[in-house]
Amino acid sequence: MVFGCHPQQRRSAVARIAAVSPLFGCGCAGRQSALDTAGSEADATSLLFWVLVGTGALIWVAVVGLLVYAIRDRRPTWSEDAAGKLILWAGPVFSSTVLFGLLTYALWLMPGLRPATDGALRIEITGSQFWWRVVYHRSAKPPAISANEVRLPVGEPVEFVLRSDDVVHSFWIPSLGGKMDMIPGRTNTLSVLANRAGTYRGACAEFCGTSHALMAFSAVAMMPEDFDRWLATQSRRPASAAAPGQDLFLRHGCGSCHRIDGTEAHGSVGPDLSHLGARETVGAGILPNTEEAIARFISEPDVLKPGTRMPSFRMLPPEEISAIANYLKGLK
Repeated sequence: MVFGCHPQQRRSAVARIAAVSPLFGCGCAGRQSALDTAGSEADATSLLFWVLVGTGALIWVAVVGLLVYAIRDRRPTWSEDAAGKLILWAGPVFSSTVLFGLLTYALWLMPGLRPATDGALRIEITGSQFWWRVVYHRSAKPPAISANEVRLPVGEPVEFVLRSDDVVHSFWIPSLGGKMDMIPGRTNTLSVLANRAGTYRGACAEFCGTSHALMAFSAVAMMPEDFDRWLATQSRRPASAAAPGQDLFLRHGCGSCHRIDGTEAHGSVGPDLSHLGARETVGAGILPNTEEAIARFISEPDVLKPGTRMPSFRMLPPEEISAIANYLKGLK
């Protein structure tokens, strides 16, 4: 339509396209962008994307060029034989060659997207409505349990063992690698190699219920020595001097759903809270990890995350909710 309109209309259309193009560019950067890569698997996926975009752009230019040539007022007349050859070579031959080449290139990339992970750190992730159970399996040491946050060392391969205990979820850290479905009754694996330290956002990429869009997590890529120190702290009992809050936490039955290492709380229905105070977010990526946010989630989880199985405790006195939140924030 732009080619056939008035020059002033064409200039207006180009101006509008130029105005909105930065908005499209914003999606190419950020901690949840598959095009702002920080992992070797994401690098390969991003390269494939740009190869497809570049090939598509060249084809588009060629087709538009033929269209402009065809609508010219003065052009030489093609014979039927020449026109037939153009249709043959520019149609089935060209299309089949391009598609075969792109398919071959994509298949050549696939082994690098699922490399061997013998001896790699194994992290077991279980998706639930609407949070993530995270278990770090280490050789000759007991597993370290966490929730709603994943940490991994830079430059070392990690194997994610993915499961679901209710519906189909999908584990995805766009900046580090591709996504993988989590299917009840089945175990899938996903390998990731982070090559740049930083904090990235992961999310569930498969609709899983009312709060599907509120099921996120932080993925923190750390230098290997920092990661080793952090992982060592996960095996220690969390330190917190807020004894009144701990008593209230246990008295109101929170320990029947949540686990806190070194206490009588051994629940497994909800996220492990042993080191909650050291995590970046509360409620699987929906709130910053502050004492006020923890108190709010205790009081109204059904408002913040519709469909959650956690009951509301808004009936508790505000000072008791504040004491529990202070205790949980101190678990580091």
